[in-house]
Amino acid sequence: MQKYSHIIIPEGNGMPHAQPDMSRQAEMAELILQLAPQEGHTRSLLDGVRLMRADRPLGRTPVLYEPSIVIVCQGHKRGYLADRVYHYDPQHYLVLSVPLPFSTETDASPDEPLLAVSVRLDMTAVADLVIEVDQQASATSTAPAGIVSTPLDATLADTTVRLLRTLRSPLEARVLGPAIVRELCFRVLLGEQGGAIRAALASHGNFGRIARVLRRIHNDYAQPLDVAALAREAGLSVPAFHAHFKTVAATSPIQYIKSVRLHQARLMMIRDHVTAAGAAVRVGYESPSQFNREFKRLFGRSPGEEVREMRSAFALMEPAQLVEAAAMH
Repeated sequence: MQKYSHIIIPEGNGMPHAQPDMSRQAEMAELILQLAPQEGHTRSLLDGVRLMRADRPLGRTPVLYEPSIVIVCQGHKRGYLADRVYHYDPQHYLVLSVPLPFSTETDASPDEPLLAVSVRLDMTAVADLVIEVDQQASATSTAPAGIVSTPLDATLADTTVRLLRTLRSPLEARVLGPAIVRELCFRVLLGEQGGAIRAALASHGNFGRIARVLRRIHNDYAQPLDVAALAREAGLSVPAFHAHFKTVAATSPIQYIKSVRLHQARLMMIRDHVTAAGAAVRVGYESPSQFNREFKRLFGRSPGEEVREMRSAFALMEPAQLVEAAAMH
């Protein structure tokens, strides 16, 4: 069995941050239980904020995360990318500055479900924050990172609690929610690995070139995508493009494109009840048999088997039911 390790290197002076107390953790878990009464993913009253709940353990599962902050309030997840493992649990949160396919393991049970909140990174809003923070931050140069796991401190935990509280009320979510989301992003940019996150979001240098290509693939996965054309868009030779791409995404451009298409097809089949043949066409496959082969190679099951097995884990619930639930609390 391959052994993984992940070392978190403190930024700045390395002074420890106050850890969130147990009462705050308990309140976060209770709020998510109210907001996500069923297993799977639940939309919130704020666009870009979702609740995640798993009532059972899940072994290594391929996933695709968009640029986001994932804060786990109960349970434990491990993310695997190349030879690195990223823990996100009540003591650590996960940040992705670029859309990345990787694999995860989930520790959860009916008595202690995994409970988490995911906040999508609005690139325009975050870019403004990066500029503001970098004007005041130390000039220490930090290498950009597409994915980091970093300790959750008491200040960020407090911001998370306040965000979850607002999600129980349509009025509070609309009036207070956007400012709290901005504050949460600000806290992350100042966190222990904030320098690596800011460097990634600033989109400078070769990392920035590849990050823009990743976002392009993520948005246009159903369109014909040619690696040589993507390299030209990035302003790189094809060999340099391949090398820098693998450094950021831990895979080749072709495999990344395939992975994004297959992940999107899986979500279409689970959430929109699209057939395998229909999903294949929607994500850009011309051959259903090629789609089925590559789907099974990635997920280890046929499309039909994968949909039956993963329906509850990847279901997406609407927040309308939460309004009624909130009125009762």
